[in-house]
Amino acid sequence: MKSVLFVSNGHGETAIAARIAREVKKLSDLRCDHLALVGEASHSGALHDVGPRRKMPSGGIVAMGNVRNLARDAAAGLGPLTIAQWRFLARSGRDYAVIVAVGDAFALFMALRAHAPVVFVGTAKSVYVAPYGRFEERLLRRASAAFVRDAATVQALAARGVRARDANVMADLGVAEQAQRPALAGDPLVAIFPGSRDDAYGQAAFLLRVLAGAQRLQPGIRGVLSVAPGLKAEKFTSALETGGLTVIMRDDSSEPFSVFADGVEIARAWTGEIGAAIELARLGLGQAGTANEAAAAAGVPVIAFEGGGWYRRRQVALLGGALRVLARNEQSGAREVVALLQDDGEREAMARTGRERLGAPGAARRIAEEIVRRCA
Repeated sequence: MKSVLFVSNGHGETAIAARIAREVKKLSDLRCDHLALVGEASHSGALHDVGPRRKMPSGGIVAMGNVRNLARDAAAGLGPLTIAQWRFLARSGRDYAVIVAVGDAFALFMALRAHAPVVFVGTAKSVYVAPYGRFEERLLRRASAAFVRDAATVQALAARGVRARDANVMADLGVAEQAQRPALAGDPLVAIFPGSRDDAYGQAAFLLRVLAGAQRLQPGIRGVLSVAPGLKAEKFTSALETGGLTVIMRDDSSEPFSVFADGVEIARAWTGEIGAAIELARLGLGQAGTANEAAAAAGVPVIAFEGGGWYRRRQVALLGGALRVLARNEQSGAREVVALLQDDGEREAMARTGRERLGAPGAARRIAEEIVRRCA
């Protein structure tokens, strides 16, 4: 059986790799392996984790001159880990028909070490925030096929003689593949995205306190708390109860706990597909990366809060008016949530911008077709 190796370097990139792999499996019997450069397991039945792996403090966020995150990763053993992964790719390349690099130029640089055909899926760069530089363009020319986030970036690369196609899998992540949906009823329903890194527990506590304030202003508002793979329900319980909320555990792996404020169930945790929560939501409330973008792509406006540093600034540039960033204040945040929920015209304008910036679903299928074609 022929095999494909996905090389990813971040939480969101791993989710994108898994989404493409599921499309590959629909089209073929190819085995899809996965090398996580920053140590994140795929938590997906579509991918088989291989190679050296170790969790890094940054979760892969070391670009844009983030010296602090890079220093933390270096102290955690990034150097030896990268060398081990480099050697793994050098000796394992012949085992794979195609290598799929998902992420930034570093993922592509590492994948090229395998000396096998490489399909690049660029998730980090865009002319809206940071165009590809000269060195990155040289790497893209070495890829057998390259996909980037948007048509504007394709045009900019074409002007410099670099061939690429636009395909943004973020839009696919906002569409559920399975029938199961969150059961909590609410009108309106708010999707809550605390992120997938170690600070997700504290972020969830803050976002749910904002939601509780909004529910007091407009009874009936409910939330679905998206719990990313690898996060632990019991750690959410500790963080939320410290923040003044009440947590009741449930005998349900898909909805493991409920969150109460003032005796009212305001939210329920959801461990299923993020797209299932997005499809039901009228608004997203999030400090996440990939989840915020998936919601915007699906036409769900997103509110975030200050504190994300350069990463949040980058997201604002990518999403434009689809994302609103507020001061980190629970009371004013609650008022803004209610105001946006009651303003149909503003939400529709934000939805249009999100769809325009991130494109329509179907990118994962197009990339999978290219992978399968090159394995034939």
